[in-house]
Amino acid sequence: MITGNTRVLGIIGDPVAHVRTPQIMNAQFAGHGIDAVIVPMHVAGAGLASVLAAARQLQNLAGLVVTVPHKTAVVDLCDEVRAEARLVGAANAIRRSRDGRLVCDMFDGQGFLGGLLAQGIDSAERRVLLLGAGGAASAIAITLAGRGVGTLTIANRTRDKARALAARVAAAFPACRVTDGPPDPTGHDLVVNATSLGLRADDPLPLDPDLLRPDMTVAEVVMKPERTAFIEAAQARGCRVHTGRHMLDAQVRLLAGFLGVATEAADFNLKAGGKFA
Repeated sequence: MITGNTRVLGIIGDPVAHVRTPQIMNAQFAGHGIDAVIVPMHVAGAGLASVLAAARQLQNLAGLVVTVPHKTAVVDLCDEVRAEARLVGAANAIRRSRDGRLVCDMFDGQGFLGGLLAQGIDSAERRVLLLGAGGAASAIAITLAGRGVGTLTIANRTRDKARALAARVAAAFPACRVTDGPPDPTGHDLVVNATSLGLRADDPLPLDPDLLRPDMTVAEVVMKPERTAFIEAAQARGCRVHTGRHMLDAQVRLLAGFLGVATEAADFNLKAGGKFA
C-alpha cells in the first residue's frame, strides 16, 4: 500500500513502454516489506534537464533509474559522478541526496556480469565480440575488461565510436587485448548484443546469424521481448543463449542498494568480480 511515507522512484526513458524494471523492483519491494515504489516516467530529451531540476525538489524521491536514450546526457546534469559512470561516460541510476544533490553511477556492466555468473558463464579468458558502443555497451566493455577477458572486439555501426571505446578500455586496462572490428563472430566464444536492436519487431539482426556456431554463447541486453529475434536465431543454430532478463535480475539488487531503498546488495560487486565498490 502506498502511503505518505512511501519512498518514490522513477525510471526515465524515451520510450518507456518496453521497460521491465518496475515489475521486477516492485515485486522485490513487496516481497521484502520495503515501503517504496518505482513508476515509469516518459521523458523526451528536450525535457530531461527540467525533469532533473524538478527531481531536486521532490523530497520523497529516492532517485531515478535511467534508460535509453538518456544514459549519456544525465552525466553532465548531476552534481556528482561516481567512478564507473565517469569512466564509462554514462549512468543508469541517479540518487537524490537529502539536500537535493543528484549523484549518478552506472550498473549495466556489473549487472551484465552478475547475470552471466549467476548462470554459470564466466567471461574470464573468453574471446568476446561486443556489439554496440553506447552507454550500456561501454559499461559492459569496462566490466568485462576488468574481469580479464581473453580478447575483446567492439563492433558498432559507427566505426569511430567503436574505436574510441576500444581506446578508453585499453587505457583503463592495459593488459586487455581490445580492438574494434566488424560484426563477425568468427573466432569468438561469447557474442554480446549491447545495441537496442531487438526492441522492435522490425529491427534487423545485429549480425548475420549464419556466422554463428554451436560452440558460441550469445547474450542479449534487450529485456523486452525477453526472447528477441537474435536470441531465437542463435538458439536455432545450436548456440547457448543468455537473455537480457538475467542482467536485469542482477541489477535490481545493485540499483536498490545504490538508491537507498534496500541494503541486500552490499557485497554484490565483490561477488560479481566488479572493479568498483
